Amino acid sequence: MTTDLAERYGASSPVRRRLGVVAIVLVVTVLAGWLVWTTAFHASPPVESELSAFDIADDNSATAVVSVALEDDVIASCTLRAIAEDHSTVGELAFAPVDGRNEVAIRTERRATSVTLLGCTAPGQPRPR
Repeated sequence: MTTDLAERYGASSPVRRRLGVVAIVLVVTVLAGWLVWTTAFHASPPVESELSAFDIADDNSATAVVSVALEDDVIASCTLRAIAEDHSTVGELAFAPVDGRNEVAIRTERRATSVTLLGCTAPGQPRPR
């Protein structure tokens, strides 16, 4: 008692099958375009930064050297944090960088042991870099 599935359940029409394939191709094309756009947008942020060096000058100050790469006419903001031996924050400073080398002094409430760069952001760039 063998029955053909198409006879039992009915076969889908060729037009419906083509519409399904076209819809899948369209969705894949849109998603691929979005992925390319997102990758290109995030690959070249308007501001990038790197902590080059830091020095603990005394119990109430530290200095940091931050290298910043800015696109033309971009106004950015960078944030540095001074950390004590017990891992608590003893100083924090937000500053407007210039393109190139930035030497910045941070006032601390007690002796810091390290300085970290939280990153720099520009308008439209939510993630610090």
